[in-house]
Amino acid sequence: MKRGKFRPDGAFCKCSSVGVFMMVRLRSQRVGEQIKKEVSEIIRLELKDPGLINLTSVTGVEISRDLRYAKIFVSIYDSQDAQEKVMKILNKASGFVRAEIGKRIRLRHVPEIEFRLDRSMEYGDRIEGVLRNLGSKSGADKFK
Repeated sequence: MKRGKFRPDGAFCKCSSVGVFMMVRLRSQRVGEQIKKEVSEIIRLELKDPGLINLTSVTGVEISRDLRYAKIFVSIYDSQDAQEKVMKILNKASGFVRAEIGKRIRLRHVPEIEFRLDRSMEYGDRIEGVLRNLGSKSGADKFK
């Protein structure tokens, strides 16, 4: 039994769902990287809110397979209060950011965006501090 399907031109095509899945995933990754680049530029140059600090960076974008929803991860280097304030500003400006993405990237549907705070830098700093404390207690600094 042959696995595959007939194309509209009548030719038999042996394509697998795995190949199609890989193509969709690669496309969503490419679109996600482009959105990351554009949103970073929009935040840096277009948003003119005085509460927005300069130490804000877009660290990643997760986009759904159908390219309709995007989670944009933002890292903010400031206090907890300032982080909350900046996240409120970004979520208020999400409509503007989405419209700008629509102008800059040609997509059939511009994804609905949601900003999320990326805490991976804080987590990495905490792990580094713990390792540093363990190293100083064990005397590992003698060998550096």
